[in-house]
Amino acid sequence: MKSIKYLAMGTIFGSALFLAACGGGESNASGDTGSSEEAGALEGQVRGDGSSTVAPIMEAIVEIYSAEQPEVRVSSGVSGTGGGFEKFIAGETDFSNASRPIKDEEAAALEEAGIEYTEVVLGYDGLSVVVSQDNDWVDYLTLDELKKLWVEDGTEKTWADIREGWPEEPVEFYSPGTDSGTYDYFNEVILEDEDIVRSATLSEDDNVLVQGIIGSPNSIGYFGYAYYLENQDTLKVVPIDNGNGPIEPSNETIESGEYEPLSRPVFTYVNNSSISENSAAANFITFTINNAGDMAEAVGYVRAPQNIYDEDLEAIEALK
Repeated sequence: MKSIKYLAMGTIFGSALFLAACGGGESNASGDTGSSEEAGALEGQVRGDGSSTVAPIMEAIVEIYSAEQPEVRVSSGVSGTGGGFEKFIAGETDFSNASRPIKDEEAAALEEAGIEYTEVVLGYDGLSVVVSQDNDWVDYLTLDELKKLWVEDGTEKTWADIREGWPEEPVEFYSPGTDSGTYDYFNEVILEDEDIVRSATLSEDDNVLVQGIIGSPNSIGYFGYAYYLENQDTLKVVPIDNGNGPIEPSNETIESGEYEPLSRPVFTYVNNSSISENSAAANFITFTINNAGDMAEAVGYVRAPQNIYDEDLEAIEALK
């Protein structure tokens, strides 16, 4: 199956040409757009890691940035949100992509390590619950039914256990792995910190989850909205009823907050010292903020309000 990176490649290359012509996006308060024309040719290395959910946005940004600053080597690994924070705390990366806010214990570990950081919002995601297109009985799920499905209770769950009239077939579960911010978010808002069903297949690779769900009409899983869009011809998204009627994730329902509680911001966390001491990192993060909204939309997520990008850009500029 093709990578989601290639799904949006035509859009990305079009954006790259536009950005190159316009000098890398809107000017910020200092007049630095992040372009090679205004900032001068740069050399250096910028290292990042973290969330697979955020990866499509960051991969798109790195792709177009390489045309602006070909001598800057930017890497962005995919260890999951938790794995990315481990590297960030160890001082191995300049930025850490996350599909959830930083945890208190992670913030404490950064403080102990003497690392100050800035949180940057890249866009918004709608965590999408999906089943196989061969599943012809699930029309929607309530939040209570979602929890009943996914919380471990010592039994082998069938669809009939969840709603009367559904088949007496065992449910097959596919979930992001425990290093994933998507797992953490689902655990917090749906499982309410109870144990996830033990029979679930866990993977940090969303494409592994997609293939598993496609393969069985009795399967169910969840991941970021962009991965659903990439596979919407072979998967069926499940509307979620939070008490106001069933709502599907879409750009409109995610942006408005109507798709709650599964709408969420996605982030990158930036090492402040990298901004003040590494001109390549400062230039790349400025470029990232200037283009995050366009790239979020290009790969299937939702842009944040412009005032959020403006505030984040101001915070980064203050560190330079």
